[in-house]
Amino acid sequence: MNLPLGLSLTIALLIGNGFFVAAEFALVAAKRHRLERAAAQGSRAAAAAVSGIRELSLMLAGAQLGITLCSLGLGVVSEPLIAGSLTPLFHTLGLPESAAHAVAFVIALAIVTFLHMVIGEMAPKSWAIAHPERSATILALPFRGFTVVVRPILRLLNGVSNALLRLVRVRPRDEISRPRTPAQLQHLVEESRRLKLIESDEHAVITQALHAPTTGIGPLVVAVADIVGVPATASAEEIVEVSARTGHTRLVAWEGDRPAGVVHVRDAYLAHRRGAARSARELAYRLPELPADTSISDAVAALRAARSQLALVRTGDGAPAGLVFLDDLLTRLLVTA
Repeated sequence: MNLPLGLSLTIALLIGNGFFVAAEFALVAAKRHRLERAAAQGSRAAAAAVSGIRELSLMLAGAQLGITLCSLGLGVVSEPLIAGSLTPLFHTLGLPESAAHAVAFVIALAIVTFLHMVIGEMAPKSWAIAHPERSATILALPFRGFTVVVRPILRLLNGVSNALLRLVRVRPRDEISRPRTPAQLQHLVEESRRLKLIESDEHAVITQALHAPTTGIGPLVVAVADIVGVPATASAEEIVEVSARTGHTRLVAWEGDRPAGVVHVRDAYLAHRRGAARSARELAYRLPELPADTSISDAVAALRAARSQLALVRTGDGAPAGLVFLDDLLTRLLVTA
């Protein structure tokens, strides 16, 4: 293989390795709710990233397959190329041919390893961790295309690895399990304290908050009559005007007397700036719903699970009772603590 072609293949393999490393870390580090919001606004790349997170185990297998292929390619192409180019140089300096080849091979191995670690691993990993949502959306479509092509191989490899895990009584998961319940959070707090990641006073406050009395959310519910909202047909400009007049950044979109969702003024402002004719109904995202007898701690857990700042509270007969806000719930927990 001639030198220009070999160098071109080496650069391509390094870029490919970096692509798969960045895609792997982006899917793990990205905040799913942010990607889901971008997907709801019409981003195909964000939708592809969300689909990748939903089958994370298979996507990570695809990233590992791509990394392995690129690494093998560097070993097959780049190391012999560099070693073959350096061997004559050392031979002309007086080294025997076998010694010249050995020295050239060691230097070639060091060069390829350095380039592989820095360009193919560390740099893309750092970029993906620093900008997870951006990197996930940039890489999602080509990465999903790769996984579609090699999906039969990935399913075979994933099936074998899952079978091995089940042999040692480990249950495979397709998505990352994030702590949501008070018991899971308490375990995290205890581990953080044991590892000296939080101070004793912080540990005490968080622990007391997690073990707060199971009082109901009733006193914290904002009644329907006091809810600031807009009709579901309101334009982005009208939403911005209502927000500026009332000082509320989140407005309920009403379909008659039924809430269709909640609109954040940021989304309305961006739509207005772009000149997009989008109504409150189109900009709204779904409100999680809670029974009126829900406890404060359960409400916090539910809102965290839904990644929402507020929830619609319904009475026993299903009628809307009002809204409850995560800030108010957390404040009550900390005051109780």
